[in-house]
Amino acid sequence: MARRIDVTGAGGVRLAAWEFGDPPKADPAGLVPEQPGPPDRAAPPVQQEYGPGVLLLHGLMGRASHWASTARWLSGRHRAVALDQRGHGQSDKPPQAAFTREAYVEDAEAALEQLGLAPAVLIGHAMGALTAWQLAAKRPDLVRGVIICDMRASALGAASQREWADWFRSWPVPFATLADVRKWFGEDDPWVERPNPARGEFYAEVMHEGADGWRPVFDPDQMLKSRETWVFDAHWEELAQVRCPALVVRGLDGELGRAEAQEMVRVLPRGEYAEVADAGHLVHYDQPEGWRTAIEPFLDAVLTSP
Repeated sequence: MARRIDVTGAGGVRLAAWEFGDPPKADPAGLVPEQPGPPDRAAPPVQQEYGPGVLLLHGLMGRASHWASTARWLSGRHRAVALDQRGHGQSDKPPQAAFTREAYVEDAEAALEQLGLAPAVLIGHAMGALTAWQLAAKRPDLVRGVIICDMRASALGAASQREWADWFRSWPVPFATLADVRKWFGEDDPWVERPNPARGEFYAEVMHEGADGWRPVFDPDQMLKSRETWVFDAHWEELAQVRCPALVVRGLDGELGRAEAQEMVRVLPRGEYAEVADAGHLVHYDQPEGWRTAIEPFLDAVLTSP
């Protein structure tokens, strides 16, 4: 089951939060009705206390459903909610909305407060991981732990932003079928070093069908605007301000190198390190079992602590 709860983010942007798994046992009034799929109408915001919670934050171009597997096994013991961040998934994509770091962090802050999840563990992938540690630094009262998945703290620079702009322009949109999506992102994309079916599936999940074929659910220009607010700066200072337990996870073939990951752990006041074999940047999508093995001990320790 997947149930949607609307959240009001920074500047009034409507955000879709998704809860996978059974309803919380602390919901006797049934404030959040079960729905078999994407609902026609969002459930009302939840104002109750549910105990330890987990908020999952996808990366750039991702969506909440990419966390479905993780959220479902978490839901057996905790309340796990994944957020479609602004410009992504089924959340609003206003042309004039802010796509700044501050807006993304304020959105996550609003989600924790409106969903009654705090103090929560934040699990973030890539851009979502940066949002997670920036929020933990800003509002330590809302965050009891952070999992940082394959996100660098170093500045990536102007060349990286130009490469991404060129990459978006290279997409052969519209795609005629979802099979074409899977093949291009899993095999034909020049950024793919070897066939990667998980990558193809990842991108197939962020496409929607229109009259002329399949296109991304997001606006590539909004993705570039989001990205340009972090690629020119390093983020070590905010990392050092995270006082809660933090786990840095990298795929052995991902974008975060071992040396930088271990330096991030050193900078974090309560940092820990884990890596997942045979995984690239999409760690939780490439190797779901290895991902679970890497993060479960950390979650158990943080979520069961007083």
